[in-house]
Amino acid sequence: KESSAEIKPLSSESLNEKSFTHWKKNAAFFLSGQGLSMLGSMLVQYAIMWHVTLSTQSGSAMTLFAVAAVLPMFFISPFGGVWADRYNKKYLINISDTVIAVVTLIMAIMFFFGINHIGLLFICSVVRGLGQGVQTPAVNALLPQIVPNDKLTRINGINGSIQSLCMLAAPMLSGVILTFAAIEVVMMIDVFTAVIGISVVFFFVKTPPKAAVTTHTIGADKNGYFRDMKQGLLYIKKHKFITEFMIFAAAINMMAAPASMLTPLQTTRNFGGDEWRLAAIEIAFSAGMILGGVIISAWGGFKNRTLSLAVAIVCLGAETIFFGLLGNFWLYIACMAVTGVTMPFFTTPMMSIFQTKVEPEYTGRVFGVFSMISSLMMPLGMVVFGPLGDVVSLNYIFMGTGAMILLLGFVLGGNKTLMQAGKP
Repeated sequence: KESSAEIKPLSSESLNEKSFTHWKKNAAFFLSGQGLSMLGSMLVQYAIMWHVTLSTQSGSAMTLFAVAAVLPMFFISPFGGVWADRYNKKYLINISDTVIAVVTLIMAIMFFFGINHIGLLFICSVVRGLGQGVQTPAVNALLPQIVPNDKLTRINGINGSIQSLCMLAAPMLSGVILTFAAIEVVMMIDVFTAVIGISVVFFFVKTPPKAAVTTHTIGADKNGYFRDMKQGLLYIKKHKFITEFMIFAAAINMMAAPASMLTPLQTTRNFGGDEWRLAAIEIAFSAGMILGGVIISAWGGFKNRTLSLAVAIVCLGAETIFFGLLGNFWLYIACMAVTGVTMPFFTTPMMSIFQTKVEPEYTGRVFGVFSMISSLMMPLGMVVFGPLGDVVSLNYIFMGTGAMILLLGFVLGGNKTLMQAGKP
């Protein structure tokens, strides 16, 4: 009946209180397992990105890489969100990690036997994007089940620091390994770390008895997926702050595409195509993110999370403009490090707002739609700015997009709905 499809939120208090009894140990195992798996994944990511950058030096090729890596998330994320609300999130995370590891192993074997066409790297990126599209909503929806709400900002900050540490170590390790070995060796390391990470999460992370929070709206019939998806969209539509946050995120992701994907190409063109330079910008960014993650984990940001988000966006806009202005490589590196410090103040408040303000049974679907929008806007931005970067100086592109990000930060700070949503 139509009345059975009404949104009836489940209060977070109804979650099993025992799930938080040993939450620190639970969170430690989960973050360490995911961190180890992420380190291997980033090794492969950098290896592929550098291979494409150095072998083509083409903005169009980098656009294809971005599309192959990110666009699959657009198609799978809505289903990933529904699965995260239906099924055991821990199992979803491990299954997606396993699929990625198996495909990476197959690629490593093919490269070992001399089948090393660059198209295979794009295929590998597609599969990894699909896996991430399933994994991301599940991870974001699982954390509120094993971590108390008042600790989420700090745990998200710690998670961000772990990711940053992986981002710091990955380019250094990838550069060293590629200096002495072939890309298939990096792929095998990813498989090895994935096996350990999956084992840690599977055996040591304890989830609530009902790991997938469900309601009568979660259907089991063949049309259930689309009905559940519709319920998620209705929930988003009903809550204005979620809709407006997603609109801002979409605009920022599109404008941030050059800074996210084209800095290796800008570095190659402006300062030289040495691998150590590409590694240096990634190391500087990651080191900054570690520091930023530590700061927000200890401090927690402003009491109003939206204010933290708006300030971070204004800073990111200014830093993107500087990328287009700086002609000295070491100043460029310094700006990259400062940008890294800023990033946790952008990502952590957004995740924490959704995790604490969205009802538990809709968290997976909300994050699924959020991932879908994010994954669409980044390659869409690359479709525009990647080819444009072959005919217009990347410096001008960075300055223009930075100015737009700066403006979006001020607009967000003046939005009453979103400022209200950011309050504790």
